Amino acid sequence: MIARLLPMPMHSSLLLVVWLLLNGFSAGQLLLGTILAIGIPLLTSPFADRQSKVEKPFAMAVYVLRLLWDIFVSNLEVARRVLRSNRKLNPGFIAYPLELTGDFPLTVLASTISLTPGTVSVDFSEDKQWLYIHALHIDSEQEIIDSIRERYEQPLKEIFS
Repeated sequence: MIARLLPMPMHSSLLLVVWLLLNGFSAGQLLLGTILAIGIPLLTSPFADRQSKVEKPFAMAVYVLRLLWDIFVSNLEVARRVLRSNRKLNPGFIAYPLELTGDFPLTVLASTISLTPGTVSVDFSEDKQWLYIHALHIDSEQEIIDSIRERYEQPLKEIFS
């Protein structure tokens, strides 16, 4: 019964909170926000694609902390490289072989790569077996591939198992 009334409980909660933050907290706004938070997901849930779910929330929290640390370290590294002579930069593209599957996990991986300064996810191959990445500096293509696999892809495989 509850699952039919709230097919997307996280969406409903977020809608209600955002509604109240935007419109102020009063009994009328709470009632209207609740109606919208229940009604909108009920109307839209048949059209939603079922996405991969986070199976291990603690692993996801560790992943986010690792990502924040990597963003900090990468910012320092990019700043150091940019402030030095640009002649020492070796930018290029990398074809990263994917082991991860599923649209949402692949999107998280591509976003993670783009969030860390010095690398940008460019595109997926048609068959989603390769992710093309642009790197600001490449010493060793295999080193970058191994680093992405170890730091990001393997934990995401565990999180979305």
